[in-house]
Amino acid sequence: MLENGAETYRVEDTMQRMATSLGVKQSHCFAMPTGIIFSIDEMEQTKLVRVLERTIDLNKVAMVNNISRRMAQGEISVDEALLELKQIDESKPEYPVWLQLTSVSILSGWFLIMFQGKWADFVPAMISGGLGFAFLVYVHRFAKIKFFSEFLASFVIGFTAIWQVKLGIGTDLDKIIIGSVMPLVPGLHITNAVRDLMAGHLVAGLSKGAEAFLTAFAIGSGIAIVLSIY
Repeated sequence: MLENGAETYRVEDTMQRMATSLGVKQSHCFAMPTGIIFSIDEMEQTKLVRVLERTIDLNKVAMVNNISRRMAQGEISVDEALLELKQIDESKPEYPVWLQLTSVSILSGWFLIMFQGKWADFVPAMISGGLGFAFLVYVHRFAKIKFFSEFLASFVIGFTAIWQVKLGIGTDLDKIIIGSVMPLVPGLHITNAVRDLMAGHLVAGLSKGAEAFLTAFAIGSGIAIVLSIY
């Protein structure tokens, strides 16, 4: 759940509910964006699991939530739950890259319209947003530093938008750039940070807020460098 964008308080609640359904009277769970610590009162051993890679797949989060509820209601056994969890963990993203790329391209165009851009710039925004997302996916395969790939993706978006305006394909540079970078904005991270802070998870909330800030900074820096050059 942490690897796919769930809030830390939801992770802790899910683990404790599953432990209770297995007959554990008292369990303790402490989740952070980069790790989970879990212990049971009757056992001296405490387990630590590091979370090394994180992405966003809310479908997996919902599926794990569903398994925990079924366990709590006694509908499935431990072995059945473990098998389903392994299948979820090993499953590939529900949507292929080409479909994600198409969706991001269309979204970029509609974001432009939402920010009162011109219909004539709809296609240029699609091109800039699509190329930026494609570059993000490509770079992330080789460089696992998330902020570096986001910085380069925003740089490509700004570069593409400027050249489309210079070639006469686009007209309003600001609106094209705004619409194209919107799919990269860390909206879910900001939402999760606020929800964790409201739930009292200060460490997780602040760390997720810092991650969202760095992502926004990387996007802004890429655009700023392109504008300063041209």
